[in-house]
Amino acid sequence: MIRLLTAFAALVFALPVLASELGDDGLHKAAWFQDTFKDLQEDQAEAQAEGKQLLLIVEQRGCLYCKDMHEGAFMDARVLELLSDVYYPVQINLHGDTEMVDTDGEALSEKNAARKWGVLFTPTMVFLPPEVDFTKPATHQAVAVMPGAFSAGTTLDLMTWVAQKRYLDQSEEDFQRYHARMIRERNDGDTR
Repeated sequence: MIRLLTAFAALVFALPVLASELGDDGLHKAAWFQDTFKDLQEDQAEAQAEGKQLLLIVEQRGCLYCKDMHEGAFMDARVLELLSDVYYPVQINLHGDTEMVDTDGEALSEKNAARKWGVLFTPTMVFLPPEVDFTKPATHQAVAVMPGAFSAGTTLDLMTWVAQKRYLDQSEEDFQRYHARMIRERNDGDTR
């Protein structure tokens, strides 16, 4: 019995380590991130070809909140399913020097793109619409932007709200009302 408990404890403590490894740039490298050249016009075309929606996730080295997301919300099976099946997630380094191409065609470094977009906090999730306008920067056409780390429940609700295109008509239920309803329906106020 002690061996079983020891093995279980080892597994529980190992789960955050299994969540994602750190890359040479200090960012978490989850298996569901798309490995691209960071040409957002090409990434949008690939996302469309796969029937997915482009999602940019801006992170930085040493970000405790990014770590929280990778070990928390991003480990939730419901969130993982959306990240794998519905979204085309591309990681952007807030301070990165890697050249990329914004949706408007401008070539610039990741850090200059983050400045251009006004991203100040990490993680920041930028949800692009299914149809992207290649004359506008990514954040000027985002259907939702989520700066900061949130619980699995909040992350799930925003990802679902975007996937269901609820942003198109918020006259009856904006995201906060939708999220409150989902919390009530889930577990009487449990935000997980």
